Amino acid sequence: MRFADIGQQLRAYRLESGLRAEEIAARLGVSRAALYRYEKGEVIKLDTIRRLAELLKISPLSLLGIGIDYFSRPLAFLERLRQIEEEADQVLLFGGAVCFPVAGEAYEAALTEAWTEAAESAADLIQGRSQAEQALSTLAARRKLYQQRRPSIIAILSEGALRQLLQDGVAPSLTVSERARARCRAAAAAEVENLANLMESVPIGLQIGLKEGPEPTGSFMVLRGRERAHVVTSPFPPDSGAAVGAGVATITAAEEAVGLHQRVAEAAWRDALKGSAAATRVRALVRSIRPAEAAA
Repeated sequence: MRFADIGQQLRAYRLESGLRAEEIAARLGVSRAALYRYEKGEVIKLDTIRRLAELLKISPLSLLGIGIDYFSRPLAFLERLRQIEEEADQVLLFGGAVCFPVAGEAYEAALTEAWTEAAESAADLIQGRSQAEQALSTLAARRKLYQQRRPSIIAILSEGALRQLLQDGVAPSLTVSERARARCRAAAAAEVENLANLMESVPIGLQIGLKEGPEPTGSFMVLRGRERAHVVTSPFPPDSGAAVGAGVATITAAEEAVGLHQRVAEAAWRDALKGSAAATRVRALVRSIRPAEAAA
């Protein structure tokens, strides 16, 4: 058994359960420190895995990293995604409007402002602040990880999703002040310009294409490490925040799932606009939205 992997799964599913570490430790009959050691990869008995699975209401196979992981809480999903990215050498992104690891400073600043402001209006203020801090901390860790590892990335973004981003701005699902919403729209325009520049310059290890037409019926990621690959599908946009509506994200390392998603993405990449042609189309989107904003 790979105890480090089990520890990572345990941490993600603890967040998914909504239970505090001390609650789980007490029910398990161990100290909180012992639970944290399990999460860091300490040897754990099969009986303990079984009991943890019962407490977390999951299959023991899920803690062992076998089968499909399901997450209904964005914080738990983001933590598990961060763990997988730690091992990924190649990332294939299909759909959506943002390639988060290479998003610009304006996008990140608007996201921080929107999440922080929205947390202040949460029904449970303490919980809202805590969730915003955890989400921002996880995203910051993912950004830092990308800077350190520099995995190769191929991203096929959606023209329809980019248009929606320009119209609504960053974090459209969050209730924020008009001033913050204006900054979110400005940040969205800056980010789309950033994407156009990256499409045109094609930095080493980064390729971004544009799928024309409407948004695909579903977006996904394929992350490949030295030992295995994972397929990640999620209804939670990267800018949706911790208190997003209902949905279930899935993560699997099943070979048939990885292969099928890889083939779909490769076919989309062949048909996608690339380079200067993609950059020109994206900049035209920005120009088409800005006049509409001025008229409004």
